Amino acid sequence: MALQGVEQTILRDPALFYWILFPISIVMILTGILRHYATVLMNTPPKPPSSLAESRERLSLFRGVNLRNHACAVLPKESFEMRKNYLVNAYQAGAFLKDPESRGQPPPNPMTDPAGMDAMMGMMKGNMMMMIPQTLIMSWINAFFSGFVILRLPFPLTIRFKSMLQSGVMTRDLDVRWVSSLSWYFLNLFGLQSVFGFILGSDNAANQMAQQMGAMNPAAQANPFQPGQDPDKLYKSEAENLEVVEHFCILDGIEERILHNLAAKEGF
Repeated sequence: MALQGVEQTILRDPALFYWILFPISIVMILTGILRHYATVLMNTPPKPPSSLAESRERLSLFRGVNLRNHACAVLPKESFEMRKNYLVNAYQAGAFLKDPESRGQPPPNPMTDPAGMDAMMGMMKGNMMMMIPQTLIMSWINAFFSGFVILRLPFPLTIRFKSMLQSGVMTRDLDVRWVSSLSWYFLNLFGLQSVFGFILGSDNAANQMAQQMGAMNPAAQANPFQPGQDPDKLYKSEAENLEVVEHFCILDGIEERILHNLAAKEGF
Protein backbone atom coordinates (compact mmCIF):
# COMPACT_ATOMS: atom_id res chain seq x y z
CA MET A 1 0.00 0.00 0.00
CA ALA A 2 1.30 3.45 -0.91
CA LEU A 3 2.52 5.47 2.04
CA GLN A 4 1.58 9.09 2.46
CA GLY A 5 4.44 11.47 1.73
CA VAL A 6 6.28 8.88 -0.39
CA GLU A 7 6.30 9.46 -4.14
CA GLN A 8 5.04 6.40 -5.99
CA THR A 9 6.77 5.44 -9.23
CA ILE A 10 5.68 2.92 -11.85
CA LEU A 11 7.82 1.52 -14.62
CA ARG A 12 5.94 2.32 -17.81
CA ASP A 13 6.79 1.94 -21.43
CA PRO A 14 7.37 5.47 -22.85
CA ALA A 15 5.63 4.36 -26.04
CA LEU A 16 2.30 4.35 -24.16
CA PHE A 17 2.40 8.13 -24.19
CA TYR A 18 2.59 8.22 -28.02
CA TRP A 19 0.52 5.15 -28.91
CA ILE A 20 -2.39 5.69 -26.49
CA LEU A 21 -2.59 9.26 -25.20
CA PHE A 22 -2.01 11.01 -28.53
CA PRO A 23 -4.33 8.72 -30.57
CA ILE A 24 -7.21 9.11 -28.11
CA SER A 25 -6.84 12.91 -28.05
CA ILE A 26 -6.50 13.24 -31.84
CA VAL A 27 -9.42 10.89 -32.53
CA MET A 28 -11.67 12.80 -30.15
CA ILE A 29 -10.74 16.15 -31.74
CA LEU A 30 -11.39 14.81 -35.25
CA THR A 31 -14.64 13.20 -34.10
CA GLY A 32 -15.82 16.49 -32.63
CA ILE A 33 -15.04 18.32 -35.88
CA LEU A 34 -16.85 15.69 -37.95
CA ARG A 35 -19.80 15.77 -35.56
CA HIS A 36 -20.00 19.54 -35.96
CA TYR A 37 -20.14 19.44 -39.76
CA ALA A 38 -22.45 16.43 -39.81
CA THR A 39 -24.82 18.23 -37.46
CA VAL A 40 -24.74 21.33 -39.65
CA LEU A 41 -25.55 19.25 -42.74
CA MET A 42 -28.34 17.31 -41.05
CA ASN A 43 -29.78 20.25 -39.19
CA THR A 44 -33.19 21.40 -40.35
CA PRO A 45 -33.60 25.18 -40.11
CA PRO A 46 -36.62 26.28 -38.08
CA LYS A 47 -39.65 27.05 -40.11
CA PRO A 48 -40.69 30.70 -40.20
CA PRO A 49 -44.09 31.59 -38.81
CA SER A 50 -46.89 30.91 -41.25
CA SER A 51 -48.95 33.96 -40.29
CA LEU A 52 -48.66 37.31 -38.63
CA ALA A 53 -50.53 36.03 -35.58
CA GLU A 54 -48.07 33.17 -35.11
CA SER A 55 -45.11 35.54 -35.42
CA ARG A 56 -46.69 37.84 -32.83
CA GLU A 57 -47.26 34.88 -30.51
CA ARG A 58 -43.57 33.90 -30.65
CA LEU A 59 -42.05 37.35 -30.39
CA SER A 60 -44.28 38.46 -27.53
CA LEU A 61 -42.72 35.86 -25.23
CA PHE A 62 -39.23 37.04 -26.22
CA ARG A 63 -40.33 40.56 -25.39
CA GLY A 64 -41.10 39.58 -21.82
CA VAL A 65 -37.83 37.66 -21.45
CA ASN A 66 -35.81 40.61 -22.75
CA LEU A 67 -37.62 43.04 -20.48
CA ARG A 68 -36.97 40.86 -17.46
CA ASN A 69 -33.31 40.20 -18.24
CA HIS A 70 -32.04 43.41 -19.84
CA ALA A 71 -34.43 46.33 -20.14
CA CYS A 72 -34.74 47.00 -16.42
CA ALA A 73 -31.05 47.95 -16.30
CA VAL A 74 -31.44 50.96 -18.60
CA LEU A 75 -35.11 51.96 -18.39
CA PRO A 76 -36.31 54.40 -15.75
CA LYS A 77 -38.70 53.03 -13.20
CA GLU A 78 -41.83 54.59 -14.73
CA SER A 79 -41.12 53.19 -18.20
CA PHE A 80 -40.24 49.78 -16.81
CA GLU A 81 -43.38 49.57 -14.67
CA MET A 82 -45.55 50.63 -17.61
CA ARG A 83 -44.12 47.95 -19.87
CA LYS A 84 -44.25 45.32 -17.15
CA ASN A 85 -47.89 45.99 -16.31
CA TYR A 86 -48.85 45.90 -19.98
CA LEU A 87 -47.13 42.56 -20.60
CA VAL A 88 -48.38 40.97 -17.39
CA ASN A 89 -51.99 41.90 -18.16
CA ALA A 90 -51.65 40.77 -21.78
CA TYR A 91 -50.08 37.45 -20.77
CA GLN A 92 -52.75 36.72 -18.22
CA ALA A 93 -55.56 37.69 -20.61
CA GLY A 94 -54.11 35.70 -23.53
CA ALA A 95 -53.98 38.73 -25.80
CA PHE A 96 -51.00 37.43 -27.77
CA LEU A 97 -52.39 33.98 -28.56
CA LYS A 98 -52.85 33.28 -32.25
CA ASP A 99 -55.95 31.22 -31.46
CA PRO A 100 -57.64 32.65 -28.35
CA GLU A 101 -60.59 30.27 -28.75
CA SER A 102 -58.33 27.29 -27.96
CA ARG A 103 -57.28 28.73 -24.62
CA GLY A 104 -57.65 26.22 -21.81
CA GLN A 105 -57.75 23.23 -24.15
CA PRO A 106 -55.01 20.58 -24.12
CA PRO A 107 -52.21 21.13 -26.65
CA PRO A 108 -52.39 19.13 -29.88
CA ASN A 109 -50.68 15.79 -30.09
CA PRO A 110 -47.18 16.37 -31.51
CA MET A 111 -47.39 13.04 -33.33
CA THR A 112 -50.17 14.42 -35.53
CA ASP A 113 -48.68 17.92 -35.95
CA PRO A 114 -46.23 18.27 -38.90
CA ALA A 115 -44.30 21.00 -37.09
CA GLY A 116 -44.09 18.82 -33.99
CA MET A 117 -42.84 15.88 -36.01
CA ASP A 118 -40.11 18.04 -37.57
CA ALA A 119 -39.00 19.26 -34.14
CA MET A 120 -38.93 15.72 -32.76
CA MET A 121 -36.89 14.53 -35.75
CA GLY A 122 -34.44 17.37 -35.16
CA MET A 123 -34.05 16.35 -31.52
CA MET A 124 -33.51 12.72 -32.53
CA LYS A 125 -30.82 13.74 -35.03
CA GLY A 126 -29.03 15.79 -32.38
CA ASN A 127 -29.12 12.93 -29.89
CA MET A 128 -27.84 10.49 -32.49
CA MET A 129 -24.94 12.76 -33.39
CA MET A 130 -23.92 12.85 -29.73
CA MET A 131 -24.56 9.23 -28.71
CA ILE A 132 -23.21 7.31 -31.71
CA PRO A 133 -19.67 8.82 -31.70
CA GLN A 134 -19.41 8.41 -27.91
CA THR A 135 -20.43 4.76 -28.12
CA LEU A 136 -17.98 4.01 -30.93
CA ILE A 137 -15.05 5.74 -29.20
CA MET A 138 -15.72 4.04 -25.86
CA SER A 139 -15.94 0.65 -27.60
CA TRP A 140 -12.67 1.36 -29.42
CA ILE A 141 -10.90 2.33 -26.18
CA ASN A 142 -12.24 -0.67 -24.28
CA ALA A 143 -11.18 -3.02 -27.08
CA PHE A 144 -7.62 -1.76 -27.62
CA PHE A 145 -6.55 0.40 -24.65
CA SER A 146 -8.34 -1.06 -21.63
CA GLY A 147 -6.25 -1.45 -18.47
CA PHE A 148 -3.39 0.94 -19.39
CA VAL A 149 -2.01 3.66 -17.10
CA ILE A 150 -0.80 6.38 -19.45
CA LEU A 151 0.22 9.42 -17.44
CA ARG A 152 0.65 10.93 -14.02
CA LEU A 153 -0.71 14.32 -13.05
CA PRO A 154 1.94 16.76 -11.71
CA PHE A 155 -0.22 18.02 -8.81
CA PRO A 156 -1.64 16.22 -5.75
CA LEU A 157 -5.28 15.21 -5.53
CA THR A 158 -7.57 13.83 -2.87
CA ILE A 159 -8.83 10.26 -2.80
CA ARG A 160 -12.22 11.39 -4.11
CA PHE A 161 -10.74 11.73 -7.61
CA LYS A 162 -9.61 8.10 -7.69
CA SER A 163 -12.79 6.70 -9.24
CA MET A 164 -12.81 9.45 -11.88
CA LEU A 165 -9.14 9.17 -12.93
CA GLN A 166 -8.64 5.42 -12.72
CA SER A 167 -11.63 3.89 -14.46
CA GLY A 168 -10.80 0.36 -15.56
CA VAL A 169 -7.61 0.00 -13.48
CA MET A 170 -8.71 1.30 -10.08
CA THR A 171 -6.75 -0.49 -7.34
CA ARG A 172 -6.34 0.28 -3.67
CA ASP A 173 -2.57 0.85 -3.78
CA LEU A 174 -2.33 3.00 -6.92
CA ASP A 175 -1.69 6.68 -6.34
CA VAL A 176 -4.65 8.87 -7.23
CA ARG A 177 -2.57 10.98 -9.61
CA TRP A 178 -2.18 8.15 -12.14
CA VAL A 179 -4.67 8.38 -15.04
CA SER A 180 -6.00 5.40 -16.99
CA SER A 181 -6.78 5.36 -20.71
CA LEU A 182 -10.55 5.21 -20.16
CA SER A 183 -10.41 8.14 -17.73
CA TRP A 184 -8.39 10.12 -20.26
CA TYR A 185 -11.35 9.76 -22.61
CA PHE A 186 -13.73 11.27 -20.05
CA LEU A 187 -11.29 14.09 -19.29
CA ASN A 188 -11.07 14.92 -23.00
CA LEU A 189 -14.84 14.71 -23.34
CA PHE A 190 -15.26 17.76 -21.11
CA GLY A 191 -11.83 19.36 -21.50
CA LEU A 192 -11.77 19.81 -25.28
CA GLN A 193 -14.59 22.34 -25.36
CA SER A 194 -12.15 25.26 -25.52
CA VAL A 195 -10.28 23.53 -28.37
CA PHE A 196 -13.51 23.14 -30.33
CA GLY A 197 -14.36 26.76 -29.61
CA PHE A 198 -10.97 27.85 -30.99
CA ILE A 199 -11.23 25.69 -34.13
CA LEU A 200 -14.95 25.90 -34.91
CA GLY A 201 -16.06 29.03 -33.08
CA SER A 202 -18.09 29.50 -29.94
CA ASP A 203 -21.37 28.42 -31.55
CA ASN A 204 -20.37 24.92 -32.62
CA ALA A 205 -22.18 21.60 -32.58
CA ALA A 206 -19.17 19.81 -31.05
CA ASN A 207 -19.71 21.57 -27.72
CA GLN A 208 -22.06 19.12 -25.99
CA MET A 209 -22.52 21.19 -22.85
CA ALA A 210 -23.55 24.21 -24.89
CA GLN A 211 -26.07 22.09 -26.79
CA GLN A 212 -27.62 20.80 -23.59
CA MET A 213 -27.79 24.25 -22.03
CA GLY A 214 -29.15 25.79 -25.21
CA ALA A 215 -32.31 23.74 -24.92
CA MET A 216 -32.98 25.36 -21.53
CA ASN A 217 -32.84 28.95 -22.82
CA PRO A 218 -36.04 29.93 -24.66
CA ALA A 219 -34.58 33.21 -25.88
CA ALA A 220 -31.83 31.38 -27.79
CA GLN A 221 -34.24 29.54 -30.10
CA ALA A 222 -36.29 30.74 -33.03
CA ASN A 223 -39.45 29.16 -31.65
CA PRO A 224 -39.88 29.01 -27.87
CA PHE A 225 -42.94 26.76 -28.12
CA GLN A 226 -41.81 23.17 -28.40
CA PRO A 227 -44.13 20.34 -29.45
CA GLY A 228 -46.70 19.57 -26.78
CA GLN A 229 -46.24 22.87 -24.93
CA ASP A 230 -49.14 25.17 -24.17
CA PRO A 231 -48.36 28.82 -25.06
CA ASP A 232 -50.90 30.06 -22.54
CA LYS A 233 -49.06 28.32 -19.68
CA LEU A 234 -45.74 29.79 -20.83
CA TYR A 235 -47.32 33.23 -20.90
CA LYS A 236 -48.65 32.83 -17.38
CA SER A 237 -45.28 31.59 -16.16
CA GLU A 238 -43.53 34.59 -17.71
CA ALA A 239 -46.14 36.90 -16.16
CA GLU A 240 -45.28 35.49 -12.72
CA ASN A 241 -41.58 36.03 -13.42
CA LEU A 242 -42.20 39.64 -14.40
CA GLU A 243 -44.31 40.34 -11.33
CA VAL A 244 -41.46 39.51 -8.94
CA VAL A 245 -38.79 41.47 -10.83
CA GLU A 246 -37.44 44.41 -8.85
CA HIS A 247 -36.41 47.45 -10.87
CA PHE A 248 -32.89 48.76 -10.89
CA CYS A 249 -31.18 51.11 -13.30
CA ILE A 250 -27.48 51.65 -13.91
CA LEU A 251 -28.25 55.34 -14.52
CA ASP A 252 -29.58 55.91 -10.99
CA GLY A 253 -27.36 58.46 -9.29
CA ILE A 254 -25.20 58.88 -12.37
CA GLU A 255 -24.82 62.63 -11.80
CA GLU A 256 -23.46 62.17 -8.29
CA ARG A 257 -21.05 59.43 -9.42
CA ILE A 258 -19.70 61.55 -12.28
CA LEU A 259 -19.19 64.57 -10.03
CA HIS A 260 -17.51 62.41 -7.41
CA ASN A 261 -15.10 60.94 -9.96
CA LEU A 262 -14.29 64.36 -11.39
CA ALA A 263 -13.68 65.73 -7.94
CA ALA A 264 -11.41 62.81 -7.11
CA LYS A 265 -9.37 63.35 -10.28
CA GLU A 266 -9.07 67.10 -9.73
CA GLY A 267 -8.14 66.61 -6.08
CA PHE A 268 -11.03 68.62 -4.65
